[in-house]
Amino acid sequence: MKARAVARPAPQARAVRLGPRSITTLALVSAVGIAAFGWPFLAPPDSQISAHAADAPWLFAGLLALLVAVVAATISESGLGPKAVAMLGVLAATGAALRPIGAGTAGIEPMFFLMVLSGRVLGPGFGFVLGSVTMFASALLTGGVGPWMPFQMLAMGWFTMGAGLLPGPDRLRGRTELAMLAGYGFLAAFAYGTVMNLAGWPFMGTLASSVAFDPDAAVPANLARFLAYCVATSLGWDLGRALVTVVLTLTLGRTLLKALRRATRRAAFEAQVTFEAPEGPRAVKHPT
Repeated sequence: MKARAVARPAPQARAVRLGPRSITTLALVSAVGIAAFGWPFLAPPDSQISAHAADAPWLFAGLLALLVAVVAATISESGLGPKAVAMLGVLAATGAALRPIGAGTAGIEPMFFLMVLSGRVLGPGFGFVLGSVTMFASALLTGGVGPWMPFQMLAMGWFTMGAGLLPGPDRLRGRTELAMLAGYGFLAAFAYGTVMNLAGWPFMGTLASSVAFDPDAAVPANLARFLAYCVATSLGWDLGRALVTVVLTLTLGRTLLKALRRATRRAAFEAQVTFEAPEGPRAVKHPT
């Protein structure tokens, strides 16, 4: 009997290949971002940061804006060519246009589904830049510019990058891949909402004493306050975002994944351009 050949999916092209410098910069900025989001639980009550609880979010916002720009520039230097820039512009514009659709409606945010699929196909490096740029563009489009915007840019960069880090980009296809992406989108939508709650929670001051951040309280007490704050303010919104992401991924994911993969193949991000030296003039023999 002859063994039948099994066709395997072609390796996916990546718009950006992360080099050591990009990975190091991204790791450092992520560490600073974790500190910026989690400082209410990381700083002791007697620290100077806790003493300036009303000012700390503004300071971290300014720092994150600069650091996100540094990461985007570093990744761009590592191989964000003109084809990838064109793809970035199209996807970022599409994501920014999708965001206002859910403005004022709990949880209807289709841009998250687009970010998951784009990060999956185009890789973590492109995903981080795409998430950050999309959130920046959507903030300008919707007028949502404020101290929260750098936090949104970093959180969305993490969200989209995480999709690019999921296993089996060159092997998983079909229902298994869609189920994995839907599961990631569901969990990551909650994670995004929780992280963004950390960015705004210290702003509350004493407006709602039972759930507000208390700079004089111990970590367990503030953690209980934060969980109560999440349940009271954003649980329904986060659940709606997660369900919309799952539904759109399962219904439209296969078609969009094919379109994105076809676009990356045609763009041939990884094709190396080479130039050959022109041949010199040939010697012409004259008859003697």
